[in-house]
Amino acid sequence: MMEESRSSTPEAPPQDLWSSILDSVSSTRSIPSKQVLILGQPSSGKSLLASALLQKPVSDDSEESRTDFALGYDWSDVKDGDEDTLARLSVYTVPSDAKAYSALLPHFLPSKNVLPHTAVMIVLDWTRPWTFVEELETWLKWVEQWAKGDGSREVEIVREENRERLQVHLQHYTEPSTDTLPATSNLTSSTVLPLGPGTFTHNSAGVPIVVVCTKADLIDEGSNLIGPGTSGMGGMVKGKGGEWEERTDSIMQVLRTICLKYGAALFYTTPQPSTLQVIRQYTLHLLFIPPAPSPGVSAGVEAPASIRNPFVFHHKPNTLDRDRIVVPAGWDSWGKITVLREGFEAKSWGEAWDTDIEASEGESEEASGAKRMYRSLVPDQGEKLPPLPPFNAPMAEQAFLAKHYDENAKKPDRDPRGAFRNPAESATAGIVGPMGSSSFSLPTVERALSEMEASMGGSTSLSASVNGDTTRKLSRGGTRPTSGLSVGAPGASAAGRTSTSPTLGTSTNATGGQTQHEVLQNFFQSLLSSKDRAGQSAAASRTAATQSPKANGSADDTS
Repeated sequence: MMEESRSSTPEAPPQDLWSSILDSVSSTRSIPSKQVLILGQPSSGKSLLASALLQKPVSDDSEESRTDFALGYDWSDVKDGDEDTLARLSVYTVPSDAKAYSALLPHFLPSKNVLPHTAVMIVLDWTRPWTFVEELETWLKWVEQWAKGDGSREVEIVREENRERLQVHLQHYTEPSTDTLPATSNLTSSTVLPLGPGTFTHNSAGVPIVVVCTKADLIDEGSNLIGPGTSGMGGMVKGKGGEWEERTDSIMQVLRTICLKYGAALFYTTPQPSTLQVIRQYTLHLLFIPPAPSPGVSAGVEAPASIRNPFVFHHKPNTLDRDRIVVPAGWDSWGKITVLREGFEAKSWGEAWDTDIEASEGESEEASGAKRMYRSLVPDQGEKLPPLPPFNAPMAEQAFLAKHYDENAKKPDRDPRGAFRNPAESATAGIVGPMGSSSFSLPTVERALSEMEASMGGSTSLSASVNGDTTRKLSRGGTRPTSGLSVGAPGASAAGRTSTSPTLGTSTNATGGQTQHEVLQNFFQSLLSSKDRAGQSAAASRTAATQSPKANGSADDTS
C-alpha cells in the first residue's frame, strides 16, 4: 500500500526547486567567519572595544558593576559599501589572565581551524601603566602557546602559511598618501624590502596582533600633580616638556620595541568614537589580509581580485598625539623608535625582553630583564595589600597548662596569688585566700578576739557574784559544785584568770608552733564552744537560785 501510494504520486517536484534550495545553502556557507580575541585584565575597557568592533551600543552598566562571564561572546555581520555581507565577525572576550578562563579558548577556537581567520587584541589600561610589560609578556606567551595547538603536521602547515602571509604584509606596507587610494592591494608593488633588525623575530605562527592602550585621555588630564589614583606615574608635574612627557614617551618606545618583535600594531584609544572607529578599520584590515602570492604575482603582476583586501587602511601613522597613537604593523623600525626620544636603546630593550621570555616559569627575574628595567622606569604605584601577620602556631591547651604546672611545682615558695597583692601591704598569705590586707591580718584577728572576750567577761559579772555566794554557802555544807565552768572574780588580772577559749598570740611563739590553718580552726571552734559555755553558765545560775531557799528552810527547821 505504501509503495503504491508513493508510485501513484502525480509528478515529481521540479528540478528548479531543488536547485534554489542548494544555491541558498551554498551561499550561506560561503560567508567566511572571522574571529577577534580580546585579552585584558578586568576594568581595562574590553567591553567598549567589543562594542566598537561589532558596531553595537555600549551597555549602560558601568565597568565595575558589569558581570563578566568565563568567556564573553558576541557577533555581527561585516558588510561593504553595497550592504553585501562579506563575513561574520565573532568577538571573544576573556575577563582576566587566570588559567581557568584562558584554558577555555582552545575548545572554542582550535588553532588548526581558525588560525588564518583570527586576530588578537591585547588591551592595556593607561590608569595602570606599571603593568604594561608584565601583562604583555603574559598574553604574548599565551598566544604563542595557543597557536602551537596539538603540534600535529596539519597545524604546522597552517602556522607556516600564516607566518608567510604576515611577513609579506609587513614587507609590502606603504604609508598612505593624501591622494585617493585605489581599491587594490599593496602586493602589486614590485619593491620588497627586507625586514629590519628586531622586526618579526617572534610570533612564529604569524598571528595578527594589535596592542591597544585604552583610556589614553587620562594621560594628561586631571590635577596638575599626578598621584597613584589617576595615572600612577608618581608626583611628576604634567604638561608639555619636562619629566612627565619624557616618561610617557619612554613608555611608548618600550611598547613599540616589543610590538616590533612580534609584527604587532600599537594603538592608543579614548572613549571618543573617532579613535574607536580607527581601531575597527585596522582590525578588519588585518582580518582580510590576502594570502601570500605566488612568485609571479610578487614580481609585479597585477593581483587578482580574489586576493585584494576589501578594507584598505587609510590612516597615516601618528606618534605625536599621545591620546591617539597609530603605529601600523610594518611601518615601525628601531630608527624611528630612537628618533622619538634620544637616549633610548631599542637593541638593549629587545635583548632584555628575550631574557625574560627565555627564562622558565618560576625563576627569579634577571637583573637585565625587561620587567626589572621597566620597573625602574615606571615605579609600581598600585594599591598594596597589607602584609599578613606572621603565622602563630598556638600550643595545645593541656600542654600549656602542664608546662606551667611543672615550672610552678619546682618552686614551692612561689605563690601565684602574690601578683594580686599590694606590695605596700603585708605579704602574709592565708590558706583560704590572699589575706594580705590590713583588715584580715592575723594580729587584727587576735585583737578582735581579745576584745570579744573582755566584753564577755563584763557581761557575766552578775552570774559570777551569784555563783560566788552559792559556792561559799555550799562550802559550809562540805559540798562543791559539779560544774566545770570556772569564772574569775571581777577585777582579777588577765594573768591570774584562766580562759577556756584559746587566744592568738602576736607572734609565732604564742601559737605554740601551730600552723596558720590550725590557728584559724581553733579560733572558729572557740567561738562555737563559747556559746555552749554561756548556755551552761545560765543553767547553773538558775539551779543554784532554786536550791538556796531549800537550804535556808532546812536550816530553820533544824534550828
